[in-house]
Amino acid sequence: MTPLPKRKYAKARQGKRRAHLALTATATVDCPQCHTLKLPHRVCKTCGTYDGREVLAIKKPKAKTAS
Repeated sequence: MTPLPKRKYAKARQGKRRAHLALTATATVDCPQCHTLKLPHRVCKTCGTYDGREVLAIKKPKAKTAS
């Protein structure tokens, strides 16, 4: 049998232990080229630019033809 605590832990002590477990929202910045939200220090997924220059060639979706 495993050892058990002699006394009940207070709820305040439990709160202090869990104080750093809160979730935080991810930081996003505006892309200077297309003004969509992107993660900082990363290539924009929409236009493919980073630091004022094009890094990725983003393919445009083909226009659907009526048939």
